[in-house]
Amino acid sequence: MTAEQPDGGLSAEAQRVLDEIDEEGVEFLRLQFTDILGTAKNVSIPAEQAEKAFTEGIYFDGSSIEGFVRIQESDMRLKPDPSTYAVLPWRDGRSARLICDVINTSTGEPFEGDPRRVLKNALDRAQEHGFTVNVAPEPEFFLFEEDEDGRATTKTNDAGGYFDMAPKDLASDVRRDIIYGLEEMGLDVEASHHEVAQGQHEINFEYDDALSTADNVNTFRTVVRAIAAQHDLHATFMPKPIPRINGSGMHTHISLFTEDGENAFHDEADEFNLSETAHSFLAGVLEHAPALAAVTDPTVNSYKRLVPGYEAPVYVAWSDRNRSALIRKPAARVPAASRIEARFPDPSCNPYLAFAVLIHAGLDGIEQDLECPDPVRENIYEFDEQKREEYGIDTLPTNLGEAVDALKNDEVVLDALGPHVSEKFIEAKESEFEDYLVDVSQWELDRYLEKF
Repeated sequence: MTAEQPDGGLSAEAQRVLDEIDEEGVEFLRLQFTDILGTAKNVSIPAEQAEKAFTEGIYFDGSSIEGFVRIQESDMRLKPDPSTYAVLPWRDGRSARLICDVINTSTGEPFEGDPRRVLKNALDRAQEHGFTVNVAPEPEFFLFEEDEDGRATTKTNDAGGYFDMAPKDLASDVRRDIIYGLEEMGLDVEASHHEVAQGQHEINFEYDDALSTADNVNTFRTVVRAIAAQHDLHATFMPKPIPRINGSGMHTHISLFTEDGENAFHDEADEFNLSETAHSFLAGVLEHAPALAAVTDPTVNSYKRLVPGYEAPVYVAWSDRNRSALIRKPAARVPAASRIEARFPDPSCNPYLAFAVLIHAGLDGIEQDLECPDPVRENIYEFDEQKREEYGIDTLPTNLGEAVDALKNDEVVLDALGPHVSEKFIEAKESEFEDYLVDVSQWELDRYLEKF
């Protein structure tokens, strides 16, 4: 917020929002935030309460939110960020949203369990090194038909493949409406296309600072679901909803910029146009990859995607050519575009936490001056175990339980999350994995019930 206070203790930016609410005839405001698992939450208030929301905040019961606080310390306050104001296009212009920071009412300080605060802490650490962080994710999703009761099925509504066009890609109109909705909410869409699997799609938005991008990911997921529903379709960001076909990833492009606007990842003299800073950042991400996976790939289902043969990376290596490595160095037309692409995150993650741990891991690589291994230009999927050992290539955890164990033993990633979030996150994920271990799947019944 700016220092200027033109009316009633309001910042100039907050006053602008109030003026827009009045001019656009908005009747309700949704004050949005996320829980630790990345689920979007909101409190709806009449537009007449907007000024109070900016000056006093809106109180809510934090004990009802996953991973927030215990019942005896439940009062929390939402502090709207006026820069996130946007009218919801699928609500006929009558509703708008504001993304909020969560304040601990007992201290008046930002709540340490707020995922947005966790990311801000990571950005503060980057700022201490003189860097700002830019991020551009590529979230993929599936569109499925609904049954007669409006419940989701796993029946795709098209038979399209990678970059296909109509008539195979029957969802082009849905993607068009989603793009219109995203643009109305202030997102700059770079491209959209049909993905490899039937019913799978990708819409990319442009590079932005990491906090705005995390906000945009949550906005994106909300818009996609809402507009898909208008077409009687169910959109899901579940990583692997259909067995034996490609799952959905969220390839995440990252770069650091200096205070004078120069790309700290670019070096024209380097074979890969990557600076020493970029090499060390990359090495940090590789070093902490097993623990990062618990946050970037946070569900039992995530590890059904992370298997060889379906274009998902499982090997802890990097490359400037092939996509079987954990991190890729994309081609860059101009210095400002030099970046690394983390290919292992999936769209079920909490974007605030995922970006935060990636940033901390990379910064640890810079602080420790870690040496980046040589890139692997062959297809690692074709390596046998002996050849992977020769190249020193490890693999990601094969399930959520292994990933959580790696997280519990990685002080850098634990510090990135902070004590409150790390404790609650690990508790939730261990419970999820334990539930999975004691469940009996349909696959097991089909395979064993009559055989034994």
